Amino acid sequence: MDRVYQGFLDSGLPEPFIRFNFGDGLIGGGVSSVGRVLKRHPELARFVTEAAPMPGIAGARRISNGPVSPGAGQVVPYVTLQAIAAGVPRSFPFHSVAIHFHSPEFGEVMPTPTHAAEMMSGVLLTDSWWVNGRNRSLSACMVVEVQPGDKKLPSPSGPVAKVFAACGKAKKTVQAPLAGELGPGPVPAVRLPTGTNIASANPELAVAVKAIAVKYRDRLPEIVKQVGLPHDLPDPSEMRRFALGVTAGPKKPALERVFKPMGYTCQGGTGASTGTFNLRRRTATNLTLQLTLDCGTWSHSLLAMFRVWGLGFKATLFLPPTAKAVFGAQYPIGDAEQWQKIVENLGTLVAELERTLVPEIEAVTGASPEWYKPES
Repeated sequence: MDRVYQGFLDSGLPEPFIRFNFGDGLIGGGVSSVGRVLKRHPELARFVTEAAPMPGIAGARRISNGPVSPGAGQVVPYVTLQAIAAGVPRSFPFHSVAIHFHSPEFGEVMPTPTHAAEMMSGVLLTDSWWVNGRNRSLSACMVVEVQPGDKKLPSPSGPVAKVFAACGKAKKTVQAPLAGELGPGPVPAVRLPTGTNIASANPELAVAVKAIAVKYRDRLPEIVKQVGLPHDLPDPSEMRRFALGVTAGPKKPALERVFKPMGYTCQGGTGASTGTFNLRRRTATNLTLQLTLDCGTWSHSLLAMFRVWGLGFKATLFLPPTAKAVFGAQYPIGDAEQWQKIVENLGTLVAELERTLVPEIEAVTGASPEWYKPES
């Protein structure tokens, strides 16, 4: 927090506006961190609220200068926020903390209708309680103007680049293409790799691609039978023959043997995403094909999703590793031999979708801009 704040000052920008949210848990009882802070800083009482952050979602008691707070938009001295943050999580075991730094050079605070905090331009720090401990994150967001015919996105420059440098090296970059103008009425949404829904930058294409995806989703059992998978894997209930505790060992080698010759890169998840793999490749029309495998986040089972990304649209299909699997559900992995067979079956399915689904989408959408890469 201090490093980011100092980065703003060193960049030559005016002191940033800081939006803050220090929240108790929704379940009452136990220690109230809000109460503890108010004993030391009674002047913050005007920022306390329990208002619902959005319709249908209950609001926990919290200290905030967000839109629904009595102190919305008001400023608190940085040293006060610093003292509160220094007490997290021992002196002030808040259930959730969010601190957002903003200057106009980053773009509009909320450039598109969304309730996702990571879509707020500027720098966002979060700290929250979860069953596996504290989850902490640091993310930065900026808005840039770009034309479809441009080769690449402009890089951060000037004061913004200096603030980004203070944040450290980016581990992941996600692009969120925004519509230039939003007309009246509802606009189709596209879910980003972060899980955030944003209004489509090309609503007509989003509707057309969704129709194609639904058609293939309905035909998937037929496609699985027609394509002739190389291995007739058992029904999930028959997988009980594998003793409890049997695992497939390292999973990436089998994935690379099958998918690397098809042009896919393979990246394993880390941290909370351990047990997942993302395999990606680009088409000649700048679409991004992505096979996402969750094969152990919570259990020794597989859930496979194939996605086709383009500017303003996305198609998603759940892929079964066998015709006997329950479509859209997890499938037991078993041992290393079984995993190899699963991967080979998925490779056959992906090749078939590249032959049929992808060209059908390309025929409707045309090429996406060269600079558009949903996630790097």
